Amino acid sequence: MTKPVAIVTGAGSGIGLAVATHLLTLNYKVVIADLNERTGNTAATSLGPNATFIQCDVSSYASQARLFKQAYEWGGNRLDFCHANAGVDDRQLLYEEEAKEELDEDGLLKPLNTKTMDVNLEAVIQGLWLFKYYVRRSKEAGGGKGKFVATSSAAGLYYMTTNPQYTASKYGVVGLVRASGPVFIKEGISVNCICPGFIPTNLCPPGILEVWPKEHITPLSTALKAINAFISNDDMTGQVVELSQQNIYFRDHVDWVNASQKWIGTESLAIWDKAYAKIPEKNGY
Repeated sequence: MTKPVAIVTGAGSGIGLAVATHLLTLNYKVVIADLNERTGNTAATSLGPNATFIQCDVSSYASQARLFKQAYEWGGNRLDFCHANAGVDDRQLLYEEEAKEELDEDGLLKPLNTKTMDVNLEAVIQGLWLFKYYVRRSKEAGGGKGKFVATSSAAGLYYMTTNPQYTASKYGVVGLVRASGPVFIKEGISVNCICPGFIPTNLCPPGILEVWPKEHITPLSTALKAINAFISNDDMTGQVVELSQQNIYFRDHVDWVNASQKWIGTESLAIWDKAYAKIPEKNGY
């Protein structure tokens, strides 16, 4: 039987590297996935023979698909854990000043750069899609159950006016986890996410750390507390865990506003299932 195998994206530094390092102490083999070849290689080399680096641009489905295939084969046809951690802040400001609004050759306003959504949300959805596929094919190597963790943010519970796309993407991760977690657990795949407060990482703009009050910093060790909670409980799924300072908080969704909304949210699923079952396979949009 082979060791359990994990993929951690954005693992060249910060939260991803801390989680990858921790997984190695739990007897995992770990794939360090990162866009930055220098930091990724350095991290994998420092972690020893049970770690390997695979360069990946998670905003590209082809690149991420190759990552999962290579990781599965490197691990002995097994995949057990994935932390979809890679993230970026807003690549272009929604509130762009008038002087920077550009038109194309037809006089139409050029589209907003939404790379943030591609990396922070689309890549997580596609990562879960890929993870499910390879977990299902891991049984002969001793796997067949899986744990998927996504990195959302405190901005996925509150908001950041400075980064509206980042906020939207992180809210999307929370919704994805809450909606898919209870379904995937039926086949032994848990889906959870962490919502870190301020953890100093490469996402920080220059100068932030010099002025940020130390009492409002969340250490990397808090992220590992949440990872341990997910790993230690095979039935824990659909959970959104906020990280603040030294503590983790399991956050419920907002209260139902009335009995009607509660019924729709908890009792109407059987009706929806029957309705969707009657719809022919969807193609296009």
